[in-house]
Formats: sequence, structure tokens, C-alpha cells
Amino acid sequence: MKLASYIAGGRECYGAVVGDGVVTMSGHASLRDALEAGALDDMRKRAASASPDRKLSDIRFLPVIPNPRKILCAGVNYRDHAAEVGRDLPKQPSMFIRFTDTLVGHGGQMIRPKLSDHFDYEGELTMVIGKGGRHIPMERALDHVAGYTIFVDGSVRDYQKFSVTSGKNWPGTGPLGPWMVTSDEIPDPGKLTLTTRLNGQVVQHSGTDKLIYSCQQIVSFCSDFTELHPGDIVATGTPEGVGHGRKPPLWMKPGDVLEVEITSIGTLRATIVDEAV
Repeated sequence: MKLASYIAGGRECYGAVVGDGVVTMSGHASLRDALEAGALDDMRKRAASASPDRKLSDIRFLPVIPNPRKILCAGVNYRDHAAEVGRDLPKQPSMFIRFTDTLVGHGGQMIRPKLSDHFDYEGELTMVIGKGGRHIPMERALDHVAGYTIFVDGSVRDYQKFSVTSGKNWPGTGPLGPWMVTSDEIPDPGKLTLTTRLNGQVVQHSGTDKLIYSCQQIVSFCSDFTELHPGDIVATGTPEGVGHGRKPPLWMKPGDVLEVEITSIGTLRATIVDEAV
């Protein structure tokens, strides 16, 4: 099942993607609230028996979880990416935090800050937590994942050099979506393929089997230092091919179109624009 958040008829909605349309759900204020209420099975039954009430072309996508309590991101989690940027392999998952106002919906705009033109892409496989907890054993970690989606960890590299927090938290730099695919349809997140395209040209291509720390390890590690909640976003890091690892560097500019595709999930798309002065 594919679940999305979107605006339709002037209001924020959530629902199941069925064919070229959506079955809008009710009973909860948001998809995060539905996950907190344990409503996945009810949504699955409704999606199987109902007809779409709107076409995908008639909705505006929101970030798949517009209001997560936490956005946790793994840094330097592919060996080839570590090599291209001259970083040592982390001795444990290297996590950092993003703010909610960095998120952008599918088909939206990534905002290049007016203070920098070193604007880089990072396509990432991302988990949506379905069942929270602390000290989650690695062997049960995937039981806590409601589904998988795609994230772009848009990075302002000159600021990131002196502060990861400042380089990763400019508003409107983190597309998330287009939807989440429930975990029953992706039994092994380590067998997917990620491809990033900038203006139609492939710039990243990797299997998720090349992750240094697996989805299971990341969830378990995060749950040790913070309580996870339904709707939390946990990104797994980006493979090689990022712009600042190239010679010369490849920075995103206004008018560029960025796409990240992951097998079994779909394609997340955004257009680059300059921050309004």
C-alpha cells in the first residue's frame, strides 16, 4: 500500500494511492496521527474496497509525513561516498537532526539559499517509523518501520564545512515522498536500487546493499539515544556521486530538476529555485 499526504479541495488530507488516484482517508487529523492510532490495517482494508475520489493530477503533494516529531539522518553511510569526500568510516551510525520546516512535498521546489551557491543533492532511502520505542533490539527493528519513502538531504556545503546543523537545515531543502510504501511490500530494504538524476542525467546509482549500517542497525541505534515515535523520519544516508565530490563540483542551480528513484517505491521530483530576496 502506498500512503501519501496532500492538499485537495483546499485542505490537508492523507490517503492511499490507487492507480492514478487517491482514496482519501478520514478519522485522523494526519497520516502521523493515523500511524499513532495503529490504523494501517484499517487503511489497507478501505483502500482495497474503495474507488479513488481524486486523481493524482488534481492534488498537491505534501511531505509524506508533514509533521514528524523527529527527522534523524545518517551521515557517511556508504563506503564509496566516504571515499569520495575523504571521510573515515564511522565507528557507529553518525546521526544528525533536521528541522521540520526543511521538508518539501513531491513536485515542489527546493530553495537554494541566497547566501550560498554550493547547493548539493543527496538521494536517500528513508524509513517512516510505525511503532515507537526505546532500546529496540536490532533483530526486531524492522517491526517498528511502517514503510519506506525517499528523501533528498539538500546540503549547503560551504556552511556544512564548519557546522553540520547549519549546512543541513535551510528551509525548503528536504523533499520527502512522493509517498511511503508500507513495509509488507518491501520485506528487505537492503535489496533496493537508488538512482538520482539531475536534469535527466544520472548522478547517483547504487544498491542499498552497500549501506555501511543497515536499516535495522540505524533504527536500533537511534532508539538507544532517543525515543522513537510513529511518524518519525529516519534517513539512511546517500551513496557516491554527490556534487561536491566531483571535479569540478556540480552544484544545483535555479531551473534544475532533481529526481530520485528507488525501486519498489517510485520517483521523487523537485525543481530548484532561488530563495526570494
